Amino acid sequence: MSTDLFGNEIITKLSIKNRFIVPPFSILDGNSGDWANRLRMWKKLNIKSEIGRNDNILFNKGLEKYMPNYNNTSIFDPVLCELMYRWFCPDNGLIIDPFAGGSVRGIVANYLGYKYTGIELRHEQVNSNREQALNILEVNNQPQWYIGDSEQILNDLIPTYDFAFTCPPYFNLEVYSDLEQDLSTMDYDTFICKYERIIANTITKLKPKSYFVIVVGEVRDKQGYYIDFVGDTKKIFIRNGMKYYNDFVYKERGLLSAAFRVNNNFVKSKKNVKIHQNVICFLKP
Repeated sequence: MSTDLFGNEIITKLSIKNRFIVPPFSILDGNSGDWANRLRMWKKLNIKSEIGRNDNILFNKGLEKYMPNYNNTSIFDPVLCELMYRWFCPDNGLIIDPFAGGSVRGIVANYLGYKYTGIELRHEQVNSNREQALNILEVNNQPQWYIGDSEQILNDLIPTYDFAFTCPPYFNLEVYSDLEQDLSTMDYDTFICKYERIIANTITKLKPKSYFVIVVGEVRDKQGYYIDFVGDTKKIFIRNGMKYYNDFVYKERGLLSAAFRVNNNFVKSKKNVKIHQNVICFLKP
């Protein structure tokens, strides 16, 4: 029997929980106890991803009457970040994020020992991200955020990266700004063309045998029909030489708002209430 310096037995066979945090099953349950415990640890860092964006930019109005403190602005889950980094990025690896948005993905990456580079169109968002990172991380361990259009900036980046992880605009579900290059302001055909160019440019920056994980969700058009954004995303990656490798369903935490939305969605229009996102993993040959 092996022991450490304090006489404790060294466990050589790690449990699934100790090895993976949560099991790498196809369904990732953000409402599980293990997930909630991990989330509490991350919240102690006081990451505020919603800062830098307008409040209530998600189209889920009507909840204020029942939930006065409810914020419709989407916030990226730090536990999901940690899992993807630990599962698919080598230790101390370089991470690229072409749709950087809020601060979570960058802060979590550098906190865990990776080196994150993100590209974000809006100055106010990047300024907020940098301010938060300085409050949480050491000065010599800061994520790198570039301000501007990913389609252009990616061409100028010199290094190649070990992992790509991102969450793009879900077409016009959230409108972030009125900037001409902002994907969320475009019609779908224009959106999908620019979206593909950015993804293709990102793929060229990845090392062979590395992974690209993207978090996406379905969106409805003005008539209420799904546009198959998830399907279009898969086709884009495959067209640009990536291999479709894993597909996770991330069950979102906080189902209380979904319960309130049932009356508006299903009872009135027979539209189901979506409580998941697709976390799709591709491999560069």
